[in-house]
This record gives sequence, structure tokens and C-alpha cells, in this order.
Amino acid sequence: MEENKPNGRDEIYSEKVKAGKRTYFFDVKSTRANDFYVTITESKKRFNKEGEGFTYEKHKIFLYKEDFHKFMEALNNTLNHVKNELMPGVDFSSFEHTHEEKALAETSGKPSSETELRWD
Repeated sequence: MEENKPNGRDEIYSEKVKAGKRTYFFDVKSTRANDFYVTITESKKRFNKEGEGFTYEKHKIFLYKEDFHKFMEALNNTLNHVKNELMPGVDFSSFEHTHEEKALAETSGKPSSETELRWD
């Protein structure tokens, strides 16, 4: 057994999204049986009350392949409801990228993100 594979779970892919005081991690992991699942982790930095040091508060969602389609459909429906029904006057494209993120994406060769989430 390799040292960096605790409990037989190997991390296959990871994407990090910094969003203000929060950071989101989207990770693809494998099981011992060579099956794959996604974890979505929200991490928030919290300072101790005494003012000495900090800890990270984490919340995690496990998403299995049989639920990918249902999850994406519900997430897209929810986001579209907020954008189109509750906040139709907001220009959500203004939140897409900062100048630094755009420059990094252009130099890395990554395609720009689409407005609708997709698994394919």
C-alpha cells in the first residue's frame, strides 16, 4: 500500500475555487474497488476567540456517480431560478472573473467557463 493513499482513497483530480473568505474544493477520488466519486468541500478560516492562531471549519458533500445528473439538474434549476426569477436585474457576468483570473486563464490555455454547469 502506498503511503499517500489512506483508506484506499486516491485523489484523482482537484479544482480549487477561492470565494471571499471561503475556499471550495472539488475533488475526484477513487475507492478501493476503482469506483469514482466527487467531494465538494467548503473551507472557512476561523480565528480563535483568544486571538491566537486559527482553524479551518470544513463542510463536505459526497456525490456519487448515480446522483451526478440529478445533482447537476437541481443545481442548474436553482441557480437559474435565482438569476431569472429573483434577481433578473443583476449582471451576473460581472462576477465571473477578476482581471488576474482572466490573465491566468489566458496563459494556462484553459477554456473559459460556460454559464451552465455540465458533467460532459
